[in-house]
Amino acid sequence: MQIPATREELFANDGRRDIALCGVSLSPGPARASARAAAHVAGAAGGGVAGAAAHAHEPTPTPYFILEDLFSRIHLDEDSHLLDVGCGAGRVLAYAVEAGLPGHFTGVELDPALAARAQSWTGPFDQVDVVCGSALDMPLESFTHFYLFNPFDNNVLLAFLDKLEARARRRVVLVHMSDNGENYSYMGRPGWTLREQGEFWRYPHGDKRGFTMFGCPQHYSIWCFDPARTE
Repeated sequence: MQIPATREELFANDGRRDIALCGVSLSPGPARASARAAAHVAGAAGGGVAGAAAHAHEPTPTPYFILEDLFSRIHLDEDSHLLDVGCGAGRVLAYAVEAGLPGHFTGVELDPALAARAQSWTGPFDQVDVVCGSALDMPLESFTHFYLFNPFDNNVLLAFLDKLEARARRRVVLVHMSDNGENYSYMGRPGWTLREQGEFWRYPHGDKRGFTMFGCPQHYSIWCFDPARTE
């Protein structure tokens, strides 16, 4: 595949990688963005899943080069089970399959159309599955790893962390991509340790001769939560 020279070419390459594995591009597209915006309006007046939609951010697939970097920083084995919170059409799951990562990968997506789109291609792969619903309604005990690409606002993030802390029965690792302004939510919480942090801004990553990927640097953090350290 041709090395991209622009942001647009990189996204086009990512779309081709999606299609090669999944048969479809995993970018949400303008129609899904409009539908999610409508869900925000409807959810603002309701509770439950509809209410949660009012606090959900637009689904954005993580570029493959970022996934390659982030997943090189965590340890996975055959007993690992990762939950991608706000998985969209399943880019993280696609990367896991393409890269042959060990363990099982589950995506949870609030938007029914996006969840159905992810389910449409994940069926043949035993390593991955997709749940339509809210991460706040899911049992979390089986998961060893969590991936968040800034899926919701800070109030929901705090509720999610509260639930994770209450349900975790072992040490877990959480990767939060694009946590600009939200990494402070973890600080001071018993049992949490910051393992690593950094930022993505240009491609190739860290190369000043490359091109700008984002309007501003996108911060990431990798955290460990150990329930034994809260006692």
